[in-house]
Amino acid sequence: MFTRSFLIISCLYGIISGVVLALFLKMIEKITGDKVYTLLLNVDYLPFINRYHFSEIVEVIFHLIISILLTGALWLFMHYRKMMDRKERIFFCFAICLIIGALLYPTTAFSDRTPPLLSMSSLTYWLIGHMVYGLILGISLSKIKAY
Repeated sequence: MFTRSFLIISCLYGIISGVVLALFLKMIEKITGDKVYTLLLNVDYLPFINRYHFSEIVEVIFHLIISILLTGALWLFMHYRKMMDRKERIFFCFAICLIIGALLYPTTAFSDRTPPLLSMSSLTYWLIGHMVYGLILGISLSKIKAY
């Protein structure tokens, strides 16, 4: 299953959807001041890694690596579950990415650089961003004819 095309597609679709999410949240942060882009790149809650200060580009690379790994994992899951229906693939990616976004949002409580935990506007933007991410990823992965 770990063919060259699997790796290329995981990287390509992971980077495209990850960049769109990052740009969306960066734009929201610039416009509203809600620190959702900062939250996306935040690693304050990770032991050992939180001891270091990374540049924005390194933090974006961390985000894209996670996006590539998630893309590969979703693709593998859909392959083994034999999800061939286009709408099913799109909905699956959309739902999983929304759930991941909802589960990650509380990490904002571990940093004073990120939005307050109870900021409804930040939570809304964060979830919309992850829905867009999941939709782009789902549409991309639904175009693959065969696994």
